[in-house]
Amino acid sequence: MSIYNLGSINIDHLYRLPHLVTSGETLAAESYQIGLGGKGANQSIALVLAGAEVFQIGALNRSDTIWLEQLADKGVDTRYIHLLDAPTGHAIVMLDVKSAENQIVIYPGCNQLITQLQIDQALEGAKPDDWALTQNETVLEEYFFTQAKQKGLMCSYSAAPFDPERVAKLLPMTDLLVVNEVEAEALSKTLGVSTEHLEIDHLVITLGSRGARYQGIDGNWQLPAPPVEAIDSTGAGDTFLGFMLAALSQKKPMREAMELAIAASALQVTRLGTAAAIPTLDEVKQSIIQRQS
Repeated sequence: MSIYNLGSINIDHLYRLPHLVTSGETLAAESYQIGLGGKGANQSIALVLAGAEVFQIGALNRSDTIWLEQLADKGVDTRYIHLLDAPTGHAIVMLDVKSAENQIVIYPGCNQLITQLQIDQALEGAKPDDWALTQNETVLEEYFFTQAKQKGLMCSYSAAPFDPERVAKLLPMTDLLVVNEVEAEALSKTLGVSTEHLEIDHLVITLGSRGARYQGIDGNWQLPAPPVEAIDSTGAGDTFLGFMLAALSQKKPMREAMELAIAASALQVTRLGTAAAIPTLDEVKQSIIQRQS
């Protein structure tokens, strides 16, 4: 099965700081690096590294082909990424070197210029039981899911950054919803019900260093995360989603898919960066074997 990802592509500017900046403070960074990011790109790379076939729907400035090449080199199908005259989306990522917590500012750029024609062209070859995936850093998510449902695809929604209006529109078409604890609380407040009473087949709530919780047609459980020394938590949720959805697309059971995803994100946070820090499937499997021995 293939996965069609309507997702953001950003250039990440990462600053490592002695602590997160407070209001009115000027702070010198300990280091700086630039790299490929964006929830869409991160998730596509994680999906491919976990063994899935992925078609990315997105946009970049026509001078930023280096990032297009990086996606292609990882194995992402980039034929539906358009090159435009508008600026590529970018993110300012400020990382606390002591706690591994971060603050992120995003400029959407080209991510807001994706068209219905791109989506139609991408989904033309989609088959029933393929997956459609999107996040909240682009546009036309509702149109994308509507077209995907008409073709019989299953829809996975990473509802971040959290937007109540978008969630309300997409939730009825969502088969798999993945949110973190803060987003889950916001979702409950928006809908006026607890997450246990959401009418959705599969809800996964990531819990950071405590693992992840599942609620849905397969039961209700929580899986722990292995203890690791985290140095950068940026992109951990994207790594989790990519490995979980890749396993599900290969017909793995939900619990097995989540266990793999937790192991992948635990390994990812021990590395600096976002897309560049995502491990391969072999690396994740080896980390599981080492913990079990």
